[in-house]
Amino acid sequence: MSQRVLVLSASPRKGGNSDLLCDQFMKGAIEAGNQAEKIFLREKKIHFCLGCMACQSNGGKCVQKDDMAGILEKMTAADVLVMATPVYFYTMNAQMKTLIDRTHPKYPDFGTKDIYFILAAADTRREALERTIEGFRGFLSCYSGLNEKGTIFGTGAGKIGDIKGSPTMEQAYEMGKNV
Repeated sequence: MSQRVLVLSASPRKGGNSDLLCDQFMKGAIEAGNQAEKIFLREKKIHFCLGCMACQSNGGKCVQKDDMAGILEKMTAADVLVMATPVYFYTMNAQMKTLIDRTHPKYPDFGTKDIYFILAAADTRREALERTIEGFRGFLSCYSGLNEKGTIFGTGAGKIGDIKGSPTMEQAYEMGKNV
């Protein structure tokens, strides 16, 4: 059965390492017969959450007028979410964290979805990325129905393109293929 896969790429660099892994994941998902779309967060206007809680009392609508409402609609409609970030100072980057904070209008129920994480970091140690995964798991623990299915660890990839030719590229493709 075809699934709707939404890839959220927080890379500030087009063709950055985490973004290249997104493309491989999408390639596998599409070849397996799924629908896939990538949102490049860098191209979107997403303001920081104001913490005003208005969304919790007005039917889940944020008071801010930016691109997040459309992104939330796509996230809600998706069967599978892929959240990809470069790792900065051993955690997700600001673009991804801002997106996560702005999902608050959907709290506490986002519907049932499978979630995959893609990380790219200069550090070569996979365990150095655990702090980033814990941040993502904090997000998952706030919503019922979000099921962690897999993580791609793109280590040793500090400069743009470092991930090319690594086994991680094939892993991303295979993970996408098996959605």
